[in-house]
Amino acid sequence: MDREHDDIGGFLTSRRARLSPADAGLPDFGGRRRVPGLRREEVALLAGVSPEYYRKLERGTALGVSDSVLDGIIRALQLDETESAHLLDLVRIANAGTHPMKKRLAPRRDQLRPGVQQMLAAMTTVPVFVQNGRLDAVGTNPLGRALFSELFRGQGSPVNAARFVFLDARSQDFYRDWDGNARQIVAVLRREAGRSPYDRELSDLVGELSTRSDLFRRLWASHDVREHRTGTKNVHHPVVGDLSLSFETMDLASERGLQMLVFTAEPGSPSADGLQLLANLNQPQASGATAQATPQQR
Repeated sequence: MDREHDDIGGFLTSRRARLSPADAGLPDFGGRRRVPGLRREEVALLAGVSPEYYRKLERGTALGVSDSVLDGIIRALQLDETESAHLLDLVRIANAGTHPMKKRLAPRRDQLRPGVQQMLAAMTTVPVFVQNGRLDAVGTNPLGRALFSELFRGQGSPVNAARFVFLDARSQDFYRDWDGNARQIVAVLRREAGRSPYDRELSDLVGELSTRSDLFRRLWASHDVREHRTGTKNVHHPVVGDLSLSFETMDLASERGLQMLVFTAEPGSPSADGLQLLANLNQPQASGATAQATPQQR
């Protein structure tokens, strides 16, 4: 319960710290502010609640908070869709802490059914990567494994994107925007922690990375959250060179908690040529009948 309360307080504090009175449409009468951003009293004013009520919420006392109050705070702090969902999850979990039975969730699958593996293997012209909320690699098609060959080289099981970025120096050569990718990974893990606070493996991963990486620890403390839905990956592949690839993420409805990322290159671009070269070089594996399995599938 203490951790759940700290998560609410840390998130709300970080969100109001990024807003100035001008951002919120409030007059700024000058004077030195003891904290960056809005004061608690200003957030309470904007949200239409008493300062004491908001202070209690920022301390993690969320029992019985109404939807209208949360809506007011979301508006006051100018939260986006992902941040709003994260706040609602934190409040839900804090309240569920008083009802232990609510903690029991259906187990997530961390392996692919044969039918899903066959589907991945049939997708021969684009790299495909399946991950869980912890960013473990659950499955790939052959071209996806070839694209992320550096990720799979030298890692034990499970192969994990966050461990690769923060604990493997080769990631700084592989990701052309390493800093942006590192921030994105932490924000995705922070969002997953709000959804799945009782995931012991996720807690262990965060603890490991916090202990071994000062940067991860600082980024985790920022409480930024993000969904891994669409975007661009700029990588330097050790065989075919620089690639700029768009990706789309789809939830696998039949596999709770798993996401499939599909990567494409702009037709006629150097990245498309590089991806085609990678596919040609990978042709012997791509002609197989099944998708490449990750270590935990073997």
